[in-house]
Amino acid sequence: MRFLFAKFADFVRESDKVLLSLLFIAAGYGCIAVFSATHYMESLRPFLVHTFCLVAGFGVVIVGSLIEYTSLMKIWPIFAFLGIVPVLLTFFIGYAPAGTDDKAWLNLGFTTFQPSELLKICFVISFSAHLTKAGKDINKIKTLIPLCIHGAIPVVLIHFQGDDGTALVFAVMFVLMLWSAGVSWKYFVTAFSALVVSSPIIYFFIMNDTHRERLKNMFDIDADIKGVGWQQYRGRQALANGGFFGQGYLNGDLTQIGKSGVPEGHNDFIFVTIGEELGFLGCLVVIIILGAICIRCLQIAKLSAKNEGKYICVGIFAMLFAQVVINIGMCTSITPVIGVTLPFFSAGGTSLICLYSGMALVHNVYVNRNSRTIHLKA
Repeated sequence: MRFLFAKFADFVRESDKVLLSLLFIAAGYGCIAVFSATHYMESLRPFLVHTFCLVAGFGVVIVGSLIEYTSLMKIWPIFAFLGIVPVLLTFFIGYAPAGTDDKAWLNLGFTTFQPSELLKICFVISFSAHLTKAGKDINKIKTLIPLCIHGAIPVVLIHFQGDDGTALVFAVMFVLMLWSAGVSWKYFVTAFSALVVSSPIIYFFIMNDTHRERLKNMFDIDADIKGVGWQQYRGRQALANGGFFGQGYLNGDLTQIGKSGVPEGHNDFIFVTIGEELGFLGCLVVIIILGAICIRCLQIAKLSAKNEGKYICVGIFAMLFAQVVINIGMCTSITPVIGVTLPFFSAGGTSLICLYSGMALVHNVYVNRNSRTIHLKA
């Protein structure tokens, strides 16, 4: 009992008040937005699930600070197993909720679970351990090849699962974590050049018809407003309705009428809901909050005395940054719609719990940045 009190004292003394404050603000704003986007529905279940998972998420952050992150690195194969197996199960017993195109979920009976969200966190842990083991040999071919295979596994699995948006997020995490580990820029230039050269093959033989139509629509936003461009078309209308100050909370003309207005206005297009009701000003606050969380992750990475901590923080930063850029790009018709949620704001239980698990890792790095912390081994 005395040890637990000491650990709690550690948490109070060593916790990152800046990060926790930003998470609290994001959680509150997210709840307000999700309630507005779902209150007209027959059931308040989406809002209640969102709120419950937020509370549970903060519990995860607190509990996650009790175990030193380096202890988690030692059991990385367990996390790799926990991340990969559920994803593999979706190929056999996958479930596609209403409004989705791929069977990327598992139906647990009382709720659904999206394994790719858990895989993000498990990948950060396992890949951080792999990068730490590589050490100064990071630029040797014999070291880079296993690292690339490690990074390719989640990207390929999620691609074949049908969720290319999440596959792209994994790719960004992989690249930025490699960069933070000191991989030479020459390898990145070579890889980018190969990607450019192979882009016609990707377009004609890897992308399906829907992917190609969405990509075309990015360059001609009014080409197919009744087909694949419908969601973005309605999103643009809603954002235009909002102007600078918005139409008022709970008063969005298009975001309060469900799918006939802005499809997925509580999920992928929550940014549009905020834009119509709270205007450009409301959207700007969202960007500032998310930007501040991303910056704080990088600041904690710099504070870390160990490479493992740095890699973890960069991995979580990359996950957040990629999702924010892609999601806001989708909502503003800058990027194609590829089903990526907005961190802390989009409704969804699995994504929230896993997101806060990632923030727990970052906070763990901060708490254990010096020797005053009493460590609890895993």
